[in-house]
Amino acid sequence: MLLLPKPPKAQKQKPPKQPKPANPPKAKRQETAKPAPDDPQMMFKVGFLFDVYQERSIESGTIHKPSDPKREDPTLLIRPQFPPEPNGFLHIGHSKAIAINFGFAKQHGGYCYLRFDDTNPKGEEEQYFVAIEEMVKWLGFEPRRVTYSSDNFDRLYTLAEALVKRDRAYVCHCTKAEVIAQRGGGEGEGKPRYTCPHRDRPIAESLAEFRAMRDDKYEAGEAALGMKQNLDDGNPQMWDLFAYRIPEKEHRRHHRTGDKWRIYPTYDFTHSLCDSFEVITHSLCTTEFELSRVSYEWLCNELEVYGRLTVSGTVLSKRKIIELVNKGHVHGWDDPRLYTLIALRRRGIPPGAILSFVNELGVTKATTNIELHRFETSIQRYLEVTVPRLMLVLEPLTVIIDDLDDDHLEMVEVPFSKNPAYGSHNIPFTKTVYMERGDFREVDSDDYFRLAPGKTVGLLKVPFPITATSFEKDPSTGQVITVHAKYEKPSDGSAPKKPKSFIHWVASSLTHNNPIKATVRAFNPLFKSNNPAVHPEGFLADINPDSEQIFPHAMMESGFEEIKQRAPWPAEAGERQFADADETDSAKKPQQATPGPESIRFQGMRVAYFASIENRPKMI
Repeated sequence: MLLLPKPPKAQKQKPPKQPKPANPPKAKRQETAKPAPDDPQMMFKVGFLFDVYQERSIESGTIHKPSDPKREDPTLLIRPQFPPEPNGFLHIGHSKAIAINFGFAKQHGGYCYLRFDDTNPKGEEEQYFVAIEEMVKWLGFEPRRVTYSSDNFDRLYTLAEALVKRDRAYVCHCTKAEVIAQRGGGEGEGKPRYTCPHRDRPIAESLAEFRAMRDDKYEAGEAALGMKQNLDDGNPQMWDLFAYRIPEKEHRRHHRTGDKWRIYPTYDFTHSLCDSFEVITHSLCTTEFELSRVSYEWLCNELEVYGRLTVSGTVLSKRKIIELVNKGHVHGWDDPRLYTLIALRRRGIPPGAILSFVNELGVTKATTNIELHRFETSIQRYLEVTVPRLMLVLEPLTVIIDDLDDDHLEMVEVPFSKNPAYGSHNIPFTKTVYMERGDFREVDSDDYFRLAPGKTVGLLKVPFPITATSFEKDPSTGQVITVHAKYEKPSDGSAPKKPKSFIHWVASSLTHNNPIKATVRAFNPLFKSNNPAVHPEGFLADINPDSEQIFPHAMMESGFEEIKQRAPWPAEAGERQFADADETDSAKKPQQATPGPESIRFQGMRVAYFASIENRPKMI
């Protein structure tokens, strides 16, 4: 796989700034020391999440309720949760929620639950449960417990009946249009809100109707359990939200509970109560749920919020990704051009790079909208110092160095990185080498610094440069197929003249299994614009036809074999822990016993960053 670098943008010339008049000196203000910018825990030490902990901490006692003896335990630890819906694969936006919830617990010596919010049978599948847990572990986090909202269905139903018996819930038979109108919506929006005609029915009647819902006496849309909240409140989350609904018959079978239930609790009813059951101390949710805080407290406890992470230039909605997959625009949910977490993993992006990116952004209550190039730049900056370097040629052009013997062999030492700790390796340099086709030009010019007839270039790490003397072309295609060159090694032993440019290369040596042939898939942005959703003909009309380029004849140096043996690169976060997990413990058995091929990462010098493709060792 390939992460193509973006070309640098042209810098606009700015007029010189005029000197400002001198200001009187200001009194120095004492400031608390800020953490270093590369501190992986920075987002928990300053800003919003720091304030959240100060407001609700173990030390202050504000996370306990005197009425709940469980929360009076002085040994209680900070305990957030990450509650995804198992009806799709996680995307890059979810990485922020994972990093915040698990990181918040880690920062404050607590632990985090992974709770599947599986209250809507429609679309829930085993593959999503498995993939979500796998992605959390891949990012380097281990849930203290994996829980399911569905495990509480009996308890939730009992509480729903209790709510009815307290006259705080009722069964509503209104249509969808009638409910919208009651909330002041529909045609001619802005009209006064009014109560459902069933709101004041007797408690016994509502209880009987609720049990009738449970016993399959109503179809979808014919009845729902509403909570008696406050229609006069300006917050829509207090407008008698539904606690239970009836799904369509074809969607009633639940992935875990089978055919036991005909009715299912809503998120608004389930979330806060499950937090209470699990003694969650901090329910950290995105700002789209900020208005839910009032209804959350109405049922149980408090809710803290942070801004969502969105990425422009792509699509994150499940519906649109399904359309891309079903219509063949991408190969699946893990297609490297998508921004689901399984796609980013397959693309070769390390978990630590994603966590570093989230930490870089910090956490505020404002929604963070990131352009693709900022994400790519952050990932490249991370890879620059964490993965080794190899030479790889996408479109090979044969170069024969005529003045070298047919059996000429020099072993050239090449470091894996600027960091000496990564070590080095030796690769062969022979009479025949392969260079990038784009590094040769038939006609030279003064502003061209790579190889051309009569021009000299250096081969990276080779002691002496080469000069092109002639070239051969295929008469049927007119394409250059061979370049002839001479080795500029001074006969008197003097130092060679330093060339103006250096190019990457791989040599032909059967003895050293060099080069290694491979097929390379290079990925560019899937869409042509920064906002495919606004295309007048729909987001599919904005697809970039060149988003995937295939190079079937690529060649790379034999150092790849050592890189493969030493994977994962970098040896950090979830991949190494995932691989080393104790497989004898069935409760902790990993989904993936060894690091996947995508952890074989390297920088192709002067080209891009690469990773291996699953189950296909000669595909990168």
